[in-house]
Amino acid sequence: MASVDIVDVKKNFGSHPVIKGVNVHIEDGEFVILVGPSGCGKSTLLRMLAGLEHISGGEIRIGDRVVNDVPPKDRDIAMVFQNYALYPHMSVADNMAFSLKLKGAAQSEIDKRVKPAADILGLTSLLDRYPRQLSGGQRQRVAMGRAIVRDPQVFLFDEPLSNLDAKLRVSMRTEIKNLHQRLTTTTVYVTHDQIEAMTMADKIVVMQDGRIEQIGAPLELYDKPNNLFVAGFIGSPAMNMLHGKLDPSDPSRFLTNDGISLPLGQAHRGAVGKDLVYGARPEAIRLGGDIPIEVIVIEPTGFESQVLGKLGQTSVTCVFRERVDIRPGERLHVSVDANSVHLFDAKTGERL
Repeated sequence: MASVDIVDVKKNFGSHPVIKGVNVHIEDGEFVILVGPSGCGKSTLLRMLAGLEHISGGEIRIGDRVVNDVPPKDRDIAMVFQNYALYPHMSVADNMAFSLKLKGAAQSEIDKRVKPAADILGLTSLLDRYPRQLSGGQRQRVAMGRAIVRDPQVFLFDEPLSNLDAKLRVSMRTEIKNLHQRLTTTTVYVTHDQIEAMTMADKIVVMQDGRIEQIGAPLELYDKPNNLFVAGFIGSPAMNMLHGKLDPSDPSRFLTNDGISLPLGQAHRGAVGKDLVYGARPEAIRLGGDIPIEVIVIEPTGFESQVLGKLGQTSVTCVFRERVDIRPGERLHVSVDANSVHLFDAKTGERL
């Protein structure tokens, strides 16, 4: 196992920069997830870490070794791909053992590594099967098993759950997290799914347009987003954003552009007159109060109800644990937990 340091790393495709000076420190044994929208550079960064893309500037270190010019096979990493990349003519056992056979390992050494890995992943009864005889989740476990038997310093996962159905993705999230807890191997994982990031990571790196927007623990990013992008990206349903300004007569109140007064947890006198964005998580909106919302859609999920409505001319989403007996077109009166509210500068996007 080893730490990973990405120091001022850049990547250009021709004259076009796609990674613009990224710095990330990953502790030994840490589970770090790179997350962001498509095209933000997260997969490119992972491929540079793996040695599959040449870096245009900066430095990548695995442990104490700079690996900028080290071939992928010599970096002591193992990568799990989105499409499994299994050999269809090989059994599960042979797929898992392939890298060891390439190195000329003795059969006793291969058995010593493959059997425990198969046991960890629940593949022992499937070792004689071929990929075509497996489900999507079983194939992904085989791909992970092939990485485990190499006993690398670093695991790299490139959107490994994207090809699975919703229910299987949930169970595989648990399996991968449990696997990391057992092996404690440094892991770098790429996904565009912020739910995966929130539920699995020790630390999340949020990327946009080749840059890092924020690094932190999942709940740190959820509770204290640095800017509008992170606030809108982390959390499902997304944070509600309302534009307006502070009430000049009471800086502890916010006036939306529709003239609706909303509470703040504290006064921000220095921001009076500025264009601001009021951010409220859906669960921070509570039933009962004097704020009117016109109901558009109700989505009961069993243990909670999501209500999409309009506050003035702005769409908002509310999440209530209570059962809601109301119909589209009717008005719902709510309050906002002022201590959970975020205030952002509309011009810079930064949180106040």
